[in-house]
Amino acid sequence: MAFEAALIGILCYLGALSSPWLLGLTGGWYLITRPLVSGMLVGFILGDVQTGIIIGVAVQAVYIAMVTPGGSMPADLNFVAFPAIALGILSNKGPEVAVALAATIGIAGTVLFNAMMVLNSWWNHRADVALEKGDDRGVYLNSAIWPQATNFLMRFIPTFIAVYFGAQYINAFMDSLPHIVLATMNVLGGILPAVGIAILLKQIIKNYSMLIYFLVGFICIVFLKLNMVALVIVGSLLALIHYNYKPEPQAASAAKPADDEDEF
Repeated sequence: MAFEAALIGILCYLGALSSPWLLGLTGGWYLITRPLVSGMLVGFILGDVQTGIIIGVAVQAVYIAMVTPGGSMPADLNFVAFPAIALGILSNKGPEVAVALAATIGIAGTVLFNAMMVLNSWWNHRADVALEKGDDRGVYLNSAIWPQATNFLMRFIPTFIAVYFGAQYINAFMDSLPHIVLATMNVLGGILPAVGIAILLKQIIKNYSMLIYFLVGFICIVFLKLNMVALVIVGSLLALIHYNYKPEPQAASAAKPADDEDEF
């Protein structure tokens, strides 16, 4: 597993929030660090693409509404996307357990992210000192090279250790857990994607009457057994009907001059 663990560790670094190599945030943080994409990549590396995508979809639903204002992260999505999904695939316990593992590892990854920010502040201080001395090479090393080296080590090493050693012990560890612990992880793993969807709906829905469209989609999937293509067509039809036939708001500004004229 050394080669596979190294590849996943490199992907974890390339997808980090401060890694510039894959078109900055565009190809890294906003592409390969999305669990849906990373699940496919990790599954391909570990030889089980189908399980990787299934786990990636479940984990993506949990973090679908996560935002990082000012770099503040409730969970490090980068560690969720790579070592957590890899351990979920290796555990062979289903997507629910993988989601519970991802939530735990994501919170732990935030500690490493904050530690990296502290170290970067030290590199920035060294760059300021080099700037005062007129040391161009020192400014370049302390603002570009050493921070990226720190970022690489703090992403690659934990991921490599988790995947390399986890591949040997994760199955035995999961099998040794009491049944009630696994049952709890299954329940929590099933609830967390619903929480992620609820947070997303809370952010994007301004009028609670719009929830009826979400419920229609739920009925189409659960009871009518429609696939995603059919659901997209139904959703497009509902969006067209809502756009064309919604009541137009009355122009208050048009009524106000008439009132003013009557008063005059």
